[in-house]
Amino acid sequence: MTAEHLLSRITIEPNKCGSRPCIRGLRIRVQDVLEMLAEGMETKDILEDYPYLEAADIRAVLMYASHRFNVPTSPHSQ
Repeated sequence: MTAEHLLSRITIEPNKCGSRPCIRGLRIRVQDVLEMLAEGMETKDILEDYPYLEAADIRAVLMYASHRFNVPTSPHSQ
């Protein structure tokens, strides 16, 4: 699956979840999945807890985060 296809799974809709990035228009935010992963949950556990998600959704979240943070920081912003 290409990066472009993965990123197309991330949606931002006005008035849904505070216009924050979500997965495929569902009411589960990118931030929610990132926090679960940061807390040590494994992909299989997330998919068991949220059966409407797919493994590609988890990869899409990671790809989205990677792209969002691929921005050079200014030495003055630290």
